[in-house]
Amino acid sequence: MQNWLEFDEFCKLVDLNEDVVNDMIKRKVLTTKKENGKLFIEAAKGAVAVMPEKNEIISESANVALGSEFVEKTIGTILDLHKEVLESKDETLEALKEENSFLKEALLSLQTLYDEDRKTIEGLHSQLKDTQKELEFCRRKYKMMWNKVVENYKQ
Repeated sequence: MQNWLEFDEFCKLVDLNEDVVNDMIKRKVLTTKKENGKLFIEAAKGAVAVMPEKNEIISESANVALGSEFVEKTIGTILDLHKEVLESKDETLEALKEENSFLKEALLSLQTLYDEDRKTIEGLHSQLKDTQKELEFCRRKYKMMWNKVVENYKQ
């Protein structure tokens, strides 16, 4: 699996001057590719290529100092990335909490509307029953009245 970094990011990560990195690219020490006009450097091989090698000219203590500095910077970079991940996780959790509270409020509002609609339906239902009773009363009254009229007419 290859991880590609932009030229500037790679220079910052390994803490080397751009000229030094360009020189390493010319010597084919670093693996590169160009996409969309940007130069990318393969991170894993590039990190290995930048690490100091044991050299007879450099004393062993200087080599340890260079190696430990690189390790410290690498650990610092990893810690920074970890911090960014934690911050983005916290932001995501906060956004989810806000969305959850919004949905909760929406549900409560819908429940209130549902309760009001149920009360309205119960009121309309009782009015309908009352109206049906009144209509039945009027029918009986009408029937009795016309029955009397018919009886009076027959006599």
